[in-house]
Amino acid sequence: MIVPFTYIQFHLAFLVPAVLFLIATGFVSRSVDAGSDAHRPRGWRHYWAGVVIITVVALAYTTPWDNYLIARGVWWYGEERTLLRLWHAPLEEYLFIVVQPWITALWLSHFEADATWERGGSPVAWRVGGLAVATGIGLAGWRFLGTDGAFYLGAVLAWAAPVLALQWIVGAPQLWTRRRTVALGTLLPTLYLCLADRIAIEFGIWVLSARYTTGLTIGGLPIEEATFFLVTNLFVVQGLILYRLVTVRWTTETAAGDRRPADDPDRTSAEFGGD
Repeated sequence: MIVPFTYIQFHLAFLVPAVLFLIATGFVSRSVDAGSDAHRPRGWRHYWAGVVIITVVALAYTTPWDNYLIARGVWWYGEERTLLRLWHAPLEEYLFIVVQPWITALWLSHFEADATWERGGSPVAWRVGGLAVATGIGLAGWRFLGTDGAFYLGAVLAWAAPVLALQWIVGAPQLWTRRRTVALGTLLPTLYLCLADRIAIEFGIWVLSARYTTGLTIGGLPIEEATFFLVTNLFVVQGLILYRLVTVRWTTETAAGDRRPADDPDRTSAEFGGD
């Protein structure tokens, strides 16, 4: 009798080794560059606090969406592949939602990024442009939701659009300035998780419905799955960059305010909520 490749074994084979490898290489990279601001203890406390927040938000935002698609029959799990169900999703699915941001965050932590909140040129135009792109993604998603064959792709795009819109409204100029970090931080975890997902589908851990998918694949991986990993890793990378920029800006301005003389009119105005 052939023992099936289970969802928990998938975690042990792909997610746990990735986390351990990135932790180990992270220690090496921090020891090499121990003097930079990103690697100071206070900076790391802010960074990992951001990871915890983003993980909680990801779990809260993804859980109802994920369960709805499972209930709709967009995908299901092979027999004897999961431990137990919580709502419609197996326990391992929730673990995946929690672990993925940490894989991406550990990878992103290898990159040194400028932590200044520069305004850049035409910040309003950048934010309006980001909102327009996110709106286009959302509208495309809602349109795809009306057809069975593109339903899963539409669900991914419609679900992703509000998060992208929020991130781009808040920090489109800053994210564009750091586009290399955003791209490198997003693409490698996406490629790795796509490969792992392709293997999981091949072994029947989860099965995608032919009715609700386009049938388009990239290297045998349904385009819907690739899109999901791309947008979710983009959420994490952009969220962590913006979180770090905001916290560094806040702590810098707070420290600068504390150094002002007590009779400084700008300090008095700031303390009482003035401009």
